[in-house]
Amino acid sequence: MGSIIYRLSIFGYRVALHVAAVFTAKARLFIRGRSSTFEVLKRQMENGHSQIVWFHCASLGEFEQGRPVIEAFKKEFPSYKILLTFFSPSGYEVRKDYPLADFVHYLPLDTKKNAEQWIRLVKPRIVFFVKYEFWHFYIKTLKDHKIPVLSISSIFRQGQIYFRSSATFQQKILKNVTHFFVQDTESSDLLRQIDIDTVTVSGDTRFDRVADICRKARDIEGIHTFVASKKVMVIGSCWPEDMEILYPFITFHDLKYIIAPHEINSGFIGDIQRKSGKSSVRFSEGKEAWSGKDVLIIDNIGMLSSLYKYANYAYVGGAFGKGLHNILEAATFGLPVFFGNKNYQKFREAVELEEKGGAFPIGSFQELQAAFMNLHQEEGPDDVGKISGQYVRENTGATATIMSYAKKLLV
Repeated sequence: MGSIIYRLSIFGYRVALHVAAVFTAKARLFIRGRSSTFEVLKRQMENGHSQIVWFHCASLGEFEQGRPVIEAFKKEFPSYKILLTFFSPSGYEVRKDYPLADFVHYLPLDTKKNAEQWIRLVKPRIVFFVKYEFWHFYIKTLKDHKIPVLSISSIFRQGQIYFRSSATFQQKILKNVTHFFVQDTESSDLLRQIDIDTVTVSGDTRFDRVADICRKARDIEGIHTFVASKKVMVIGSCWPEDMEILYPFITFHDLKYIIAPHEINSGFIGDIQRKSGKSSVRFSEGKEAWSGKDVLIIDNIGMLSSLYKYANYAYVGGAFGKGLHNILEAATFGLPVFFGNKNYQKFREAVELEEKGGAFPIGSFQELQAAFMNLHQEEGPDDVGKISGQYVRENTGATATIMSYAKKLLV
C-alpha cells in the first residue's frame, strides 16, 4: 500500500507542477530543466567515464552542506568525475556552473523507470545524498546495483513520518541507505529505534565550510578606509522586516554599518538609504565615494562572507520571514550575533549559540537596544564573540569523518 501511495503522490506532484507552470516561473524552470536531462546525460556518458561520484542536493542550502565534502573528495580522488544534481531550481540555477562539478543536472522525478535509466547511464561508484533527500526508487535501485549511498549532514526529529509505527514503507526507504552521517545524537537515537544502526554522529558539514571561509576570507579594497577607527556592525541577508527594527538602532548608535540585503533590488536599497537616518552609499559607486559615509550598502552577490572579517557585531536577517539565514558565517569570525526572534528555533546552531550566550534573538528595536547595551555592561562584545568562534571550532570535523568512511569503500 505504501508503494502505491508513493507512486500516486509522485504522479500527482507531476500534474500539479504542470498546472503551476502556467502561473509561476519556478515551476516552468522545474519542468523545462528536466525536459532534456536524459538526452544530455547520455551524450555526456558516451565518453566512457569509468569513475563517477554523484552528489545530490535538494537546493542551495543543502549544496552548501555538501560542498565541503565535494571539495574534499575532489582533492582526495582527482581522477573521479563529479555529477551534481539538484531537485529545486533555486539550487540548480545558482550552481549550474559550479567549477568542481563535471556534470550538473536537475534530478528527474523519482519513478522506477527514471531511476533505472539514471543508474544505467551514470554507473556511479558512490553516492552522497545531502540532509533530507530520501527518494525511494533511486535509493532502492542503487542498493540493487550494490552502489553505496551515504546520507550526509542528515537530521531527524521525532515528529517526522519515518518514526510513526505505521510508516513501514518510509522506514524501508531509510533502511536502503548504506550509512548515515547525522548531525546530532537525537537523530542517531531515532534511527536506532527503527533498527537502523549504520549511523555515525559526525555533525554538520556547514561548520567545516564556514571555518574554511574564515581562513580564506579575502580583503576588500577600500573597506578599512570606510571603517576608519569606528566599530562596525555587518547586517547580512536582511529583509524589510529586519530593517524596520534596525533603522532606529542605526540612527541612535555611532557605528559604521555595512548592509548586505538578501535581495538587491533598487527599491529596497532606496528604502534603506532613505530610512537609515545616516549618510549612505552603495558599494557600486566606488570606494572614492565611500569616504565620510556611515552606511555602506552592498549591491552585489557573493561578498557577505568576507565582510564579516571587518565587523565587531553582526545582525543576520530572515527570521521574521520564512527562516533565519546563515549565522555560522558570522559566528566563525568570533562575533556576537543578533537575529529576529520568530523563525529561528528550527536552526540548531541558532538555538545552541543562544544557549551558550553568543547569539541574541530580538523582536523589536527596544529588545535590540537592551541586548546591545547589556553586551557592553557584562562580558563585553569581544568575550561574547569568543563564544561564537569557539562554538564553530568545536563543531568542525564532519567532512573528515565522512571522507574517512568513503575512502574505505573506494580504496
